[in-house]
Amino acid sequence: GSYRQNRLNLTTLLVQPISAVLAKKFVSLPEDAVQRDKCIPLQMPATGKKIISLNIQSVTTYKTISNVIGYLKGTVFPDRYVIVGSHHNGLNTYGGQEWASSTAIITAFIQALMLKVKRGWRPDRTIVFCSWGGTSFGNIGSYEWAEDLKRVLQRNVVAYVSLNNPVRGNSTLHPVASPSLQQLAAESQSFNCVEKTKCPASNVSSVQIQGDSDYFINHLGVPATQFSYEDIKTSENSSFLSEALFPVHTTKTEELDPSFSLHETIAKLTGQVTLQIANEPVLPFNALDIALEVQNSLKGDKVDIPQLLAVASRLRDAAELFQSDEMRPANDPKERAPIRVRMLNDVLQSLEKSFLVHRAPPGLYRNILYRLDERTSQFSVLLEALEHCKLHQSNETIQTALSEVLNSINSAQVYFKAGLDVFETTLAGKK
Repeated sequence: GSYRQNRLNLTTLLVQPISAVLAKKFVSLPEDAVQRDKCIPLQMPATGKKIISLNIQSVTTYKTISNVIGYLKGTVFPDRYVIVGSHHNGLNTYGGQEWASSTAIITAFIQALMLKVKRGWRPDRTIVFCSWGGTSFGNIGSYEWAEDLKRVLQRNVVAYVSLNNPVRGNSTLHPVASPSLQQLAAESQSFNCVEKTKCPASNVSSVQIQGDSDYFINHLGVPATQFSYEDIKTSENSSFLSEALFPVHTTKTEELDPSFSLHETIAKLTGQVTLQIANEPVLPFNALDIALEVQNSLKGDKVDIPQLLAVASRLRDAAELFQSDEMRPANDPKERAPIRVRMLNDVLQSLEKSFLVHRAPPGLYRNILYRLDERTSQFSVLLEALEHCKLHQSNETIQTALSEVLNSINSAQVYFKAGLDVFETTLAGKK
């Protein structure tokens, strides 16, 4: 891999997770100063002083990180890649459940595809299967691999399908997708629901997700999706600083999913989405959904900026025109001229690259289409800048964030318009 002396996603500070019980001792008042029947918030006392000594026995070690990569070459668009990513156990001795589920599902998917391959089937686009190493510590395996191949991946990857910790609970299915893939994820979820009358409403969202999709979303602007089973409380939590979580007892697979029905569902959903992206002549991405997501992220009093709203409106108009003038005709087999399909797919796979900002606050995605968590309905970078503005009584941060968001939306609108112009010019020349 590449030599790294400094990396933005690896801190130079030594961070030591501690238990909630120990944290309570650090910040709580002495017992004799608290009324036993009175409930007080957990906070640092206004007065008083504590001297704390922590005996940390961390040992610095060097380990070799290994990735396992395989691929099934496409027949029509072999230079376009759909990446399916899982991960295997790395340096830590805990957390075996997540990599076991991930590995089991991707293995079952590969086995199913090999049965089709033996009968002569091949996908239209190349499917790349990746099992990453070093996930728990800054996603080192995927980061270094993608960094080494960045120029190729920027041009050729059309989507990333994540299998990071797919069964972490058993109460609710939690689908996450880029705005352009939300419709596909929702349709796959509905299609795989056996009892149609009891199917839950689609709850696909674009929230930040943990795992190795990070580089593909934040540095390459690749559309991504992930299906996972979670407990309700877990799904409500933010993924901020997931690496600093204190290790907990890992629930055995047999306890979470004794019949492996949840694993089977994730395998079916992941497989269906992957095959649709790999085989559809026109990529099943929805351009209009991106524009709608942008408009929804600008709703509310906190980010009511007329200039942003105006640019977002123009983006929606351009997306609607693109959807009607180019997407619909291309879905007609009679209109699928090879040059038209290739040009259209090139536009579709690059839709989200316009939304990568240069700098994002710690813990937030550079891809502004993703929100911090389910409770956040607006652009996370703008909300963070507003909080910073209130705290420091300065509007410099908010002006920078507004400029980044404005440039992203404007760039996307220009990209749509340029795509339409290229279509008109090229097709007119062919006539």
